[in-house]
Amino acid sequence: MFDSKLFLTALFGWPLAKGALLTLVLSVLVMTVALAISLATAALATSKRRWIRLSIAAFVWLFRGAPALLVLLFIWNGLPQISAVFRSDWFSPFVAAFLALTLIQIAYLTEILRSSYASIGKGQSEGAAALGLHRGQIFFLIILPQALRVALPALVNEFISLLKATSLATVISLKELMTVTQFAIATSFRFLEWYGAALIYYMSMVSVLTVFQIKLERLLSRGHR
Repeated sequence: MFDSKLFLTALFGWPLAKGALLTLVLSVLVMTVALAISLATAALATSKRRWIRLSIAAFVWLFRGAPALLVLLFIWNGLPQISAVFRSDWFSPFVAAFLALTLIQIAYLTEILRSSYASIGKGQSEGAAALGLHRGQIFFLIILPQALRVALPALVNEFISLLKATSLATVISLKELMTVTQFAIATSFRFLEWYGAALIYYMSMVSVLTVFQIKLERLLSRGHR
């Protein structure tokens, strides 16, 4: 029978709140770093130098094709076998999850941004160049703002997927939301209450992101209707 008192204790207690906070922090860090790197890799994906294009394509192919769980386990269990550097205390489950998820996100965001860059007509770059703007100014002032507006829905969807993908880190004992939930169930054998509380945390975070996406889309669409 469903124990509403235990459910409320789980929902408003510190253990799940702490796990949700760690999930959110990890997701924000991964997305921030991956987005910053992907702005460059997406531009390099259309480079005139063939070896650069092939290198970016190979990276995207590898980390989009490999299962996220496999990448996570390879980083956590495989890197310490490759180098003693990864056997130190600094290489924690959080760092391993950050590295694995960042590599995966870079691959996906590179493709999203590459297609967004391609959607901006070449005439705008040529016009800006005719006005005397150099390549850096053209990219940051003309191409990037428009590309981000086009890519925004896909970027937010990726962030939502990332938020849920952090639950995979439970296999390396990172104390994020799902790991804390699993530990609590292992000691209480109460599934519905703890899973229900965890679900509400996930749905709350996704709902906030969805509202943020809607407001940001309206802001960026001003002057483009």
